[in-house]
Amino acid sequence: MAKRIQRSSRPKPTSSARPAGGVRGGGKRRRGRVKSDLITDFTVQLATLSEAGIPIVKALTVLEGQLRPGPFKSVLQEMTEDVSGGTPLSEAMSKHPKVFDDLYASMVRAGEAGGVLDRILNRLATFREKAAEIKSKVIGAMIYPIIVVLVAVGVVSGVVVFVIPKFQEIFDSFNIELPQITKVLLDGSDFAITYWYLVFGLPVLLVVLHMILMVRAQPYRKATHAFLLKVPVLGGVLRRSMVAHFARTFGTLIQSGVPHLDALEIVRDATANEVLIEGVEQIRRTVREGEGIARPMGESGIFDDLVTNMVDVGEETGELDNMLLKVADAYEKSVDRKIDALFKLLEPLIIVFMAGFVGFIVVALFLPLMEIMNSIGSS
Repeated sequence: MAKRIQRSSRPKPTSSARPAGGVRGGGKRRRGRVKSDLITDFTVQLATLSEAGIPIVKALTVLEGQLRPGPFKSVLQEMTEDVSGGTPLSEAMSKHPKVFDDLYASMVRAGEAGGVLDRILNRLATFREKAAEIKSKVIGAMIYPIIVVLVAVGVVSGVVVFVIPKFQEIFDSFNIELPQITKVLLDGSDFAITYWYLVFGLPVLLVVLHMILMVRAQPYRKATHAFLLKVPVLGGVLRRSMVAHFARTFGTLIQSGVPHLDALEIVRDATANEVLIEGVEQIRRTVREGEGIARPMGESGIFDDLVTNMVDVGEETGELDNMLLKVADAYEKSVDRKIDALFKLLEPLIIVFMAGFVGFIVVALFLPLMEIMNSIGSS
């Protein structure tokens, strides 16, 4: 504490190497988003340097010198200056919550308190690498279906707006009675051309409105999250992913020496799903009253019997952190398998749906053409 008081009264250093956008305190920090992989690489490298016995200030200086000019370099410059002045690393990181979240800063704080910072940094690196691996796998699996859908929507839109009206001119010139399926297609094309702002603009507007409500309206966000968890197949994947995230984060924090109540609070604040946030808060309130973790976890409706039983055993044996990490490993593998199965099912469904729609257009257009050809042949 004496160091902090002394430092707060110390005049601010005037370093020529410090960027104008990186002034601390009342000054305006340099804006910009730091990529997650940069933070992960920094964590791995800092852990390696710390294990080698290099002082934190020297390690930060080395890592900052390797970076190109940008937001993260400015952050490390500020952190290096703070730590050089006597500020603990965790406190220096807490000044940049958009780069180092509560989970990161709390684990570093626990490592500093226990004198095992290098070990904690290794756990953090492993944690971030696993999270990035799952995220990358989900994004990679989604790329193909999204591309297929976008290309199909673009092609169908072009057919509806530009091709079908040409066929309508041909049909009108022969003055024939059109089949009902053709009338439906032509009426749909007319509607899309006349009310194009509704057909093409309304979906975009709904997506934008949904995104705004997800950010600003907590009841809407909670209702959406609860609905997604009830969707067949997808809900199971989301639930298992949610449990794996909770177990991995909570287990890593406990293993790093963070108290249970503080760890639950960090997990709650680091969670994006409103259903899990409410469940973790219920667990935290119960634990604060002196009870164990397993019973409120079972009552939350989020965790199944397997998870609650493993947590119960972990509490009784004093191996709660290891049990939680085992749960995380098992559920992450299950999520991988279910994601693969989901997208293997989704891809043919998309293809079948688009083939059916294209088939509908082909049949609707060629039935009148065949009638026209027959009338021409008979005449």
